[in-house]
Amino acid sequence: MTTWNRRNMLKTLGIATVSLPLLANADKMQARPDALLEKKKRDPLKKPITAVIIGAGSRGWLAYGQYAVNNPDEIKIVGVAEPIPYRRERAAKAFNIPKDKQFVTWEHVFDQAKFADAVIIATPDHLHYAPAMEALNSGYDMLLEKAIAQTWDECNDILQLAKKKQAIVAVCHVLRYTSYFRKIKEIIDAGEIGDIVSVQHLEPVERIHMSHSFVRGNWGNSKQSTPMILSKSCHDTDILRWLVGKPCKRVSSFGSLSLFQEKNAPAGSTSRCTDGCKVERDCPYSAIKIYKEHRAWGQHFNFELRSADEETILNELRTGPYGRCVYHCDNDVVDHQICNFEFEDDITVSFSMEAHTHYGRRRTRIFGTKGDISGDQDRLVHHNAITGKTKEYDASQINSGDNAAFYGHGGGDYWLMYDFVRAVAYNDPERLTSTIQASMESHLMGFMAEKSRLKNGKVMEIDI
Repeated sequence: MTTWNRRNMLKTLGIATVSLPLLANADKMQARPDALLEKKKRDPLKKPITAVIIGAGSRGWLAYGQYAVNNPDEIKIVGVAEPIPYRRERAAKAFNIPKDKQFVTWEHVFDQAKFADAVIIATPDHLHYAPAMEALNSGYDMLLEKAIAQTWDECNDILQLAKKKQAIVAVCHVLRYTSYFRKIKEIIDAGEIGDIVSVQHLEPVERIHMSHSFVRGNWGNSKQSTPMILSKSCHDTDILRWLVGKPCKRVSSFGSLSLFQEKNAPAGSTSRCTDGCKVERDCPYSAIKIYKEHRAWGQHFNFELRSADEETILNELRTGPYGRCVYHCDNDVVDHQICNFEFEDDITVSFSMEAHTHYGRRRTRIFGTKGDISGDQDRLVHHNAITGKTKEYDASQINSGDNAAFYGHGGGDYWLMYDFVRAVAYNDPERLTSTIQASMESHLMGFMAEKSRLKNGKVMEIDI
């Protein structure tokens, strides 16, 4: 077995110093879902914070930028860095950003003296580390998209610099901020299922999401982004660590890329769906059907065009990454993976990432000494073994009165921004659960799971 000494990791995290309250706070329920809107009414800001968006694509613009559009009394976007002119101009117009604060690349933001309270880094994975380090050196607080960085050492560099600069760094583990997962955390922390014994968790990525984002898209090649367990499923390692509330001791993992390889290309296929492919009409991954005919996975997933007319879309498919045949791409990330985690007190957790599903939304089952919980993000069932009673919730009940639910990730994008804005405004990182300090251990779970997978499932022991 390969050992990672957790004592060294805790030393790295600085648990004996300022990080202890932050990491401890990550295991606590932050707020009752039905109290969140009332909390907002009681927690107004004296003045809005200011921020720079670095990467104005689907996350920077559609998630965090939209919060700023709808809450100008809380956050004002005063700068944008984005290489695609359309996206940069869109943000500049929405926020009335002057020309000298509109940048083509992230480096130019830091050519100027600090001019905002925070930066929002929503760049591709391989462009997290450098702008994050520069932002911290320049004195900014930071909202940082997951994964934190491409390697454990880079993650640790960002952590150490954040500690040195006493900066607030929030990692975008948005599931923690959804009313659905907060409700599960509330039930667990109230002792209503007793002590957790085991957990089963499934992430069904959904076929077209997989082909769009992790074959044709930005996260298909692990060298350009990160392995699947980090680029997609660090949401899951994070939420599992948060719900269990105890450290992980051992990890093993298996998985591979089964379908989306050249050897599986059907006879008659071409490198692009627009090149006269003989099987295009029968292919579930036809780019012509997905993007032109069904108009799916476009506006919200990095396929943004000034015009949605057919010729514009076809031209993009002829020349851009999303028109490529899924069997002729440069992708290498797995399309199915299983991870086994053993936590403190012998709690066992199984996690499965599965791309080949027609449905999405995570399935979670938590088994305790006094009851159990099961849910699929639409419906949540809590059975109390002591009383024999079962209580069911649906998403509309959990989100009752929560006008944030229309935001991405079941309201998680909204409430992450809500807490981040207040953490910066009041210089109070404890308003967040997903600080970089709290996120490091779940990232370690992912890095170690990938090591195990590459070593044919070898158990990776985290020595406490």
